[in-house]
Amino acid sequence: MEETINQNSFTHRELAASCFNKVWDLLELENRSQSETEEMVHLCHSSFWHWTKVESHTPRNISIGYWQLSRVYAVIGQGETALDYAKKCVKISLEAEVEPFYIAYAYEALSRAYAKINQSTESLAAKTKAYDYVKEVKFEESKDMLLKDLDTI
Repeated sequence: MEETINQNSFTHRELAASCFNKVWDLLELENRSQSETEEMVHLCHSSFWHWTKVESHTPRNISIGYWQLSRVYAVIGQGETALDYAKKCVKISLEAEVEPFYIAYAYEALSRAYAKINQSTESLAAKTKAYDYVKEVKFEESKDMLLKDLDTI
């Protein structure tokens, strides 16, 4: 499968990364407009789709994409959709045996999604699993980032 989209020089990988980063910019906004929220959702799906078109994509890339989709839907208050993507994130992360950092984030997404739909028992169980994987993360900066995100649930 060809990685180039059309006559311009962008590749699926570049577009995926560009969309992903723009989603982060929009997620970090304190006061997001309705049009920015809609743009964020579209960009997140675009990022995921472009990653699926990169021939060399890995399960980790897909895990990250599902995680971001779950986070976006949790942030905009669509807990059921967030839960669907979080479950996909956990599934691919475990099946592919990605690094503990990514599995911890998969469970972070699951916990956040359950919290959004007021399923506190399930949220706590997923959060506990995330903490179990945090212990296996080797880099302190990565651990700190995970712990900070888990504290927001």
